Amino acid sequence: MQRERMTPDQQAEYQAALQSALDAGAQVLKEGGSALDAVKAAITPMEDDPRFNAGRGSVFTWEGANEMDAALMDGATRKAGAVTGVRTIRHPILLADAVMQDGRHVFLSGLGAEEFANGAGLDRAGPDWFATPRRKDALERLKAEQLSALDVDYKYGTVGAVVRDSHGNLAAGTSTGGLTGKRWGRIGDAPIIGAGTYADNRSCAVSATGAGEYFIRVGVAQEICTRLRLSEDPVSNAQTIADDVMAEVKGLGGTGGVILVTPTGQTIYSFNTQGMYRGRANSDGLNEVAIFKD
Repeated sequence: MQRERMTPDQQAEYQAALQSALDAGAQVLKEGGSALDAVKAAITPMEDDPRFNAGRGSVFTWEGANEMDAALMDGATRKAGAVTGVRTIRHPILLADAVMQDGRHVFLSGLGAEEFANGAGLDRAGPDWFATPRRKDALERLKAEQLSALDVDYKYGTVGAVVRDSHGNLAAGTSTGGLTGKRWGRIGDAPIIGAGTYADNRSCAVSATGAGEYFIRVGVAQEICTRLRLSEDPVSNAQTIADDVMAEVKGLGGTGGVILVTPTGQTIYSFNTQGMYRGRANSDGLNEVAIFKD
């Protein structure tokens, strides 16, 4: 993500979208809702916003389809649900929730996930809902100029949320369309529990965005939580641990970032790029959104 590629108006639009998602999650908590419900409330409006690479704004596969992934995890029970390669689900994060609530499986893919969704009562949408002109243009440029996904996207656009509620429970969720031009049923880190999404009341809740292959290899989300759980001083070390794990990703050649919340309510982010869409709020009055490193 580069500042010079975004006009002031575009920055303002993204900041407004981030604030709207933040407000939706915060409202759930103000009304005494659960961390899981707040995660879903924050993510669903971003899945409907074509600015982000999730739901309606998802990128195209090499074959010209929009295939979406999502995961949700409850830190209190460590129950989780995840889906990958779905094409007709308006809010993939809600399908991940349905998988988790059903409880028989954790991770469903493709046609099987779509079949499971038939009995979940979720909103469906056709290709015209997901196929935005900007994403189609990115795929066409990638093919015509033989570019990489990063050359045409500049930013990942995955959406996620991490929450601590008034009962002290944590939750994490992530939703994405993956990489422009992805092939052969490629799956990134976002729907993989422990790589792009993880929550454990004993340590933290994490949602990641970035070059998924590297996040999978490091097991970023669970690695951060495990290091925090084993730390003698997790409050003081949380930021350092997140930074160290992201440095490990960078050392392998990967870029991206994470957001996390701890059992004490620390709201932390770490990224090794010029910017990352982010926002945080708490009951003490903290409320901010940001895009670039400064």
